[in-house]
Amino acid sequence: MNRRNFLRAGTLAAGLALPALARAQQSAATTATTPLATPAPLAEPPAFAPTPDAGWRRFELTSRVEPLPGDGPLRVWVPLPAMHETAWQRPMGSLWQGNADLMERVRDRSGAEMVYAEWAPGIAQPRLEILSRFATRDRAIDFSQPSAAPQVLPRAERMHYLRATALLPTDGIVRDTARDIVHGAKTDEDKARAIYEWIVDNTFREPKVRGCGIGDIRTMLETGNLAGKCADLNALFVGLARAAGLPARDVYGLRVADSRFGYKSLGKSGNVSKAQHCRAEVFLERFGWVPVDPADVRKVVLEEPPGKLSMVDPKVAAVRKQLFGAWEMNWLAYNVAHDLALPGSKGAKLPFFMYPQGENATGRLDSLDPASFVYKLSSKEITAA
Repeated sequence: MNRRNFLRAGTLAAGLALPALARAQQSAATTATTPLATPAPLAEPPAFAPTPDAGWRRFELTSRVEPLPGDGPLRVWVPLPAMHETAWQRPMGSLWQGNADLMERVRDRSGAEMVYAEWAPGIAQPRLEILSRFATRDRAIDFSQPSAAPQVLPRAERMHYLRATALLPTDGIVRDTARDIVHGAKTDEDKARAIYEWIVDNTFREPKVRGCGIGDIRTMLETGNLAGKCADLNALFVGLARAAGLPARDVYGLRVADSRFGYKSLGKSGNVSKAQHCRAEVFLERFGWVPVDPADVRKVVLEEPPGKLSMVDPKVAAVRKQLFGAWEMNWLAYNVAHDLALPGSKGAKLPFFMYPQGENATGRLDSLDPASFVYKLSSKEITAA
């Protein structure tokens, strides 16, 4: 959009706002002479129970990147919605504009998609804006209704989601811990539940961790420090599940709306520049890919008002029950990539990719600090025209 169109849009917005203000002033004057009615009690939000029956929701995400120029060329990579799951997420396309010399959509071997932009040295005010639209629907597995025949992952896919990665080893202390946790479990569902409950009972959320954490699960287990955020705690679930022989994966994404169940800690809308969130899935023979999120249980414990809730608090008990098998989809899934090499980058591989990334002549920009990078992510729910 050029400057003229920006100005025109602002003028239209102002024109629409003035009549609304006049109506509000007129209403206020009328109200001043009218007896006040007793306000109706506020409705309680529904119990935490995500369900696909709630229907599809459509969202718009604007990713605006204005990195500070430096010596030499400047490169930026911005994640796009890459997961197309007909039951719970449907990308609806992305558009981008800016003043980069090169702007293109690229895809890595794991399926992660991104816009790559490159500016030649000397650009005064680099800018890139991406508009992505997508639809989501809540997920919920009915464990009383297993499939009649076992579901099977193709061999290559199964091996991919059982493999070790740089920060998700499946040997040594990870394997030994997994064996202890699932000892006596008879089915893959029993094993997955045992790991989920162990994560909830033995970890805690550490607010001092930058971003979402890094997911170095061997160090967590060797030190006994099981504190972290979602990329730590849900990575621990994935690593332990793989070590126990269960295909599992982290799913990296972004919260894009408030929780419709009233949980202040489980949603974000508007400026979502720091609303990145990692979830997890485990593949079970009778149910296919099953959503889990033990990290969000610990987030509720720490952050849900009034804060520092007990494990028996009804708010905690509700999410603990539901987050093995369900996700509220006020969240966008970007990708499931691990050990990702950014196309065209001279830097090291990324353990995962859910933040905008940038590089200049001095190295990587700080993706965890939107204010110094500089980038802003904004979300809003949209309705059919």
